[in-house]
Amino acid sequence: MKKLTVYILSLIVIGFAGCKTKTTINQDEAAEVITDYLKANPEYKTTRFKFGEIKFNSTNDMFELGKYKTLASKGLVDLNLKEAKKKFLSKDSSFVYQITLTDKASPLVLKQDADRATVKVIEYVLSDEKPVDFEQVNSSTAKVTVSLKMTGTDFEPFDKDASKNSNFITKTYKLKLSKDEGWKVQR
Repeated sequence: MKKLTVYILSLIVIGFAGCKTKTTINQDEAAEVITDYLKANPEYKTTRFKFGEIKFNSTNDMFELGKYKTLASKGLVDLNLKEAKKKFLSKDSSFVYQITLTDKASPLVLKQDADRATVKVIEYVLSDEKPVDFEQVNSSTAKVTVSLKMTGTDFEPFDKDASKNSNFITKTYKLKLSKDEGWKVQR
């Protein structure tokens, strides 16, 4: 009877040990967790984009008008010339355009007001070249440092703070082990 009891207890202990969740994480698993997190919660930089009725002066604002024309050629905005005042023998003419956003721009528009929109100018994606650096703090938490490379959107020329010192950023995420969901990024 004692042998049977010891045998049953040892099976129960082995069964519980086998059901224990995996508490270690490696570099590939950490990269996969971060990739899944970035798909659900993308990292990006935004700026305010002006549209609607805008007046351009030929000498002062032609560069700005060129940026809008580039967007129009890509199908992100519609440009309609409302008024053109050509001054006789002058380089200083003025043009009034009605600028409207198209459906093609909607994935890049985060918030829209009457004449301004918040648009994505840079999106950050996980870099393939630089490996994921992680440190397991304890059995249920880990710190993961990744390199995110910048990819510019079509609205990037409108970024007011366009001075880039690098083409990537380094970001650290804290991972927590959940019994139900496994390793997840902790906010």
